[in-house]
Amino acid sequence: MTKPPICDYEGSDYQKAFWEEGGREYEDAVEAIALRRLLPRSGKRLLELGAGAGRNTPRYAGFDEITLLDYSRTQLEQARARLGNSPQYRYVAADVYNLPFAPAVFDTATMIRTIHHLKEGESALKQVSQVLAQQAVFILEFANKRNLKSILRYITGKQKWNPYTLEQVEFVKLNFNFHPRQIRSWLHQNGFFINRQLSVSHFRVGFLKRKLPLGFLTGLDSALQWTGALWQFTPSVFVRSTLTQGAPLHDFAFQCPQCGNHPLKPVLADIICPQCGKRFPYKDGIYDFRLK
Repeated sequence: MTKPPICDYEGSDYQKAFWEEGGREYEDAVEAIALRRLLPRSGKRLLELGAGAGRNTPRYAGFDEITLLDYSRTQLEQARARLGNSPQYRYVAADVYNLPFAPAVFDTATMIRTIHHLKEGESALKQVSQVLAQQAVFILEFANKRNLKSILRYITGKQKWNPYTLEQVEFVKLNFNFHPRQIRSWLHQNGFFINRQLSVSHFRVGFLKRKLPLGFLTGLDSALQWTGALWQFTPSVFVRSTLTQGAPLHDFAFQCPQCGNHPLKPVLADIICPQCGKRFPYKDGIYDFRLK
């Protein structure tokens, strides 16, 4: 089986260049509002898929344990430098197509600004469903193919791809936009029941962000996010769903991503799979389960 391509942020200064110095205060603020509205106030274990440098991690403070997963080790190093070595956090470098966790060990998961880098998004969602317990909450953000800007560009002939067709579009290498109906279909097929949808980033326009106060734009976006229940024409859509299948929440354990053996105890040292002999390094507080 051919391994799907991986968008690797190894060595990137994405957090600083894009978020801290890239004029993205508006996007960060409205995403924080959406997360507050959708996220359970507390929980046992949360899995943050595509955690990067930990931009959103402090927003999950109500959970006993937070596992930050990213393919890039350097992104996790940045997250650990920002967040510290608290026992509340677990840092894991791994492939979202081969999650290194035993079944049903998380009661919540988030995937924010991550699926738009996945060529095989449905396969990733299947992996997520397997590590969540029954009735777990899953919050997914996706880049919306059928946003108002793309519709206008298509109608005026400035864009070739059709925003109304279901298939995803790769507008830049390993950057995908998805049709809302396709995302909903994938969630349903993997056992998720959709509870709520929010339309986010209504005013992601450079001119507006430069000319209008941040608080005004943020407040207006906040007031409009509920419209996601009726239609989705914004560049970003947040979906809260609940897993209707699976097992009750289990104690945390790893699973070998190479042979599927579990449970593997989360010791603070290299982990060796007793079934296939594969060694997974543990260094500077980060587990490395990447298969290369």
